[in-house]
Amino acid sequence: MTDDAGDDRHRFSEGAGFDDPYDEFDLDPPELDVDPGKVDPVDSRAIADLLDERQLTNEDIEAEEVLDVGLNYMQINRFEQATETFERAARFTEDDRLAQEAWTNKGVAHAELEEWDEAIGAYREALNIVEQTEIETTEDETSNTRSASEHAATAESNLAFALWEYGETAQALEHAERAVERDPRFGEGWYNRAFFLQERGLSEEALRCIDNAIRLGMRSSQVLEEKARILEDLGEHEEAERVADEAEERREEAEQQLIDDQQETRLDE
Repeated sequence: MTDDAGDDRHRFSEGAGFDDPYDEFDLDPPELDVDPGKVDPVDSRAIADLLDERQLTNEDIEAEEVLDVGLNYMQINRFEQATETFERAARFTEDDRLAQEAWTNKGVAHAELEEWDEAIGAYREALNIVEQTEIETTEDETSNTRSASEHAATAESNLAFALWEYGETAQALEHAERAVERDPRFGEGWYNRAFFLQERGLSEEALRCIDNAIRLGMRSSQVLEEKARILEDLGEHEEAERVADEAEERREEAEQQLIDDQQETRLDE
């Protein structure tokens, strides 16, 4: 891996960055609404106990509820419990879409633990479901195919990151390419592909990919910094400086927004 790959300013996206939060971790089921008179709402240990109680203890439990437990383990950084819960949800359900989502999130949890081999295995399980569904689905069942493929681009992109961290750089680029083939409007996939191409010295192709990401709405400071780096390597120094200045402006705006949000929260309290 190059030194740049270890620089947080130019990291391949793990699917949890940029301007918007990763939607899969934004769920907050009513089961976690605790009585503040009995439990400190910020006590992650108490929340973990509630989640443990919701683990699979009843044959009639819905797999989607188990998936919700895993998502909430992620919110409180209990990644080991999350991996076990996501696998349970994946194996418990007969819904291909839900199973694929569970395997994809299991891979994310392993990645948080830097367990790259396990993350790779989970992402491959998610993609195997897509490929098997595509083989078995008839022309009259295209909606089922779309449902099962819902998280395919994310799984491909996350698999690329895990392979990169595992040292399989050639395979990483291959899966980054597959991510945008599965969903050409997946902006984060274009950014990730640009990152890998740039790391291999293919700056012209990287510029085309990152411009696609920007056209799809990705204009964060992280993305613009990467574009500036690519332009520098292409000798476009004046344009690189302009883009770098815009990236700095966007970072300052984001920092100010964070300060404003924190002040607003204190006032509400």
